[in-house]
Amino acid sequence: MSRDVTRILSAIEQGDSNAPNELLPLVYDELRRLATSRMNHEKSGHTLQPTALVHEAFLRLVGGDASQPWDGRGHFFAAAAEAMRRILIENARRKGRIKRGGQLKRRDLDDEVAAVDADAIDDLLMLDEALTKLAADDPQLAKLVELRYFTGLTINETAEILGVSPRTTKRNWAYARAWLQREMGE
Repeated sequence: MSRDVTRILSAIEQGDSNAPNELLPLVYDELRRLATSRMNHEKSGHTLQPTALVHEAFLRLVGGDASQPWDGRGHFFAAAAEAMRRILIENARRKGRIKRGGQLKRRDLDDEVAAVDADAIDDLLMLDEALTKLAADDPQLAKLVELRYFTGLTINETAEILGVSPRTTKRNWAYARAWLQREMGE
């Protein structure tokens, strides 16, 4: 197997486009073990799965246009470990950014919260239609409704995002709710 991996790595280096397809089945189990080992050292609540980590690392190693010279199986797995580390770091940085909600904690929904009945779906579809009409008339009001209703932002948070005062946001929120209620026939 070690010779097969080295042979396929040489083929990849020489530009054989079928070689990566031959390589993955030979190295997948070992890459998966490596990814699982790396993931065990991560904090709990991590959303990246070992399988995704393996696939991303593999694509970075052999999926690009520029072929990389490989000194054999050991070099490949050392590079795979480094690629996995970088992917985990990039993922942690991305999740840690405040812009991406880095200050928020993950919370799983229980079945009672996640259950949606048919009436709620109909209401949501009616709201979507009404919101589409509102967006055609006043895109700023539609954005306000999206921020308040769908993301649950406060008046102050919404005002900051929209670049208006909280007082204007309150006034527009009251108007938008009344407009939507009238449009939805309630």
